[in-house]
Amino acid sequence: MLTLDQVDFAGKKVLMRVDFNVPLHKETLEITDDTRITAALPSIHKILADGGALILMSHLGRPKDQPEDKYSLRHIVQHLGDLLKKTVHFAPDCVGDEAQTLAKNLKPGDVLLLENLRFHAQETKGDLDFAKKLADLADFYVNDAFGAAHRAHASTATVAQFFGAEHKAMGYLMQAELQNADKVMQSFERPFTAIMGGAKVSDKILIIENLLDKVDNLIVGGGMVYTFFAAMGGSIGNSLVEKDKTDLALMLIQKAKDKGVNFVLPQKSVAADAFSPDANTQICENTQIPEGFMGLDISPEDADALGEIIKNSKIILWNGPMGVFEMPAFAQGTKKVAEAIAEATTQGAFSLIGGGDSAAAINQFGLGARVSYVSTGGGALLEYMEGKQLPGVEALKNA
Repeated sequence: MLTLDQVDFAGKKVLMRVDFNVPLHKETLEITDDTRITAALPSIHKILADGGALILMSHLGRPKDQPEDKYSLRHIVQHLGDLLKKTVHFAPDCVGDEAQTLAKNLKPGDVLLLENLRFHAQETKGDLDFAKKLADLADFYVNDAFGAAHRAHASTATVAQFFGAEHKAMGYLMQAELQNADKVMQSFERPFTAIMGGAKVSDKILIIENLLDKVDNLIVGGGMVYTFFAAMGGSIGNSLVEKDKTDLALMLIQKAKDKGVNFVLPQKSVAADAFSPDANTQICENTQIPEGFMGLDISPEDADALGEIIKNSKIILWNGPMGVFEMPAFAQGTKKVAEAIAEATTQGAFSLIGGGDSAAAINQFGLGARVSYVSTGGGALLEYMEGKQLPGVEALKNA
């Protein structure tokens, strides 16, 4: 699998899959967080500096297989141009005569952004003819969209079939994502602590099972905690629970015990009488949450205890918040965990923050620069760490 540093792009037309699926303000449609765009800049700069012409393609949001202005990548053009300090050309469709003409007329150093790939149903179906139309725009393919690498879509996997092994490569972001994930999963340093948060056990079952063969400490937080306590016969009030996953929860606890893994569940919660920032709250044992109350954060006492485990770790993987961190009243548990990870990193630990809500949280608390690596791909990272092959990565390997 080629990397960008192995290629001279002088005179080449490069079709690059990026992940510009950035949040836009609902009314003004202005970008509210450009992290995914800035993550692609090193790859863009390399290709342009070599003297290549660049055709960028991405999805944005979840349009219903047809054009919708709120999902148009035209809203990205000006900001991307400002970041690159150059004019970015825009194709009002990702395929068709106009896209072909604009691509054909590109000169070295030029940048063309194609309209949202998901305005065509063929994109998510991995359609061969649609992928061929994309491939015909260029003579080299780069995939730098790690956040979409777990999707077997036309632009992330199928299109690579039309480029030989010497004419496709992974971008710098894709390379960094894979290297950092491998560093965590293949490390022999100890202790290795994984922190799994979020709402559902079912979303994390495969990664938890895989991690039980590797970690010393597995900390569980977030909404999925209450499925474990319900499984153990506790009263969890109105807390989130997957009633059909209680047997699974007990199986994970036993499996951790069998493997000698320290399986850590917070013992108390900040419980609220409504899912609201100004709800009435009380600290409750997780086996004794009153009816009408729901757990929305781990307790300060638990946050301190988890922090001590984290600060004594050498390898740290974090995926999923400890509570509803978007509301200040229920953000303290997630914040304390983030601070402990940052402190451990300062002391020499390697810390990987796994995309999605974890990345949003670490950035919300201003700690992104104090951890080792913040992934841009939530689902893709999880699947890679579950041991699954990512279609967007595998497609770069084939001749």
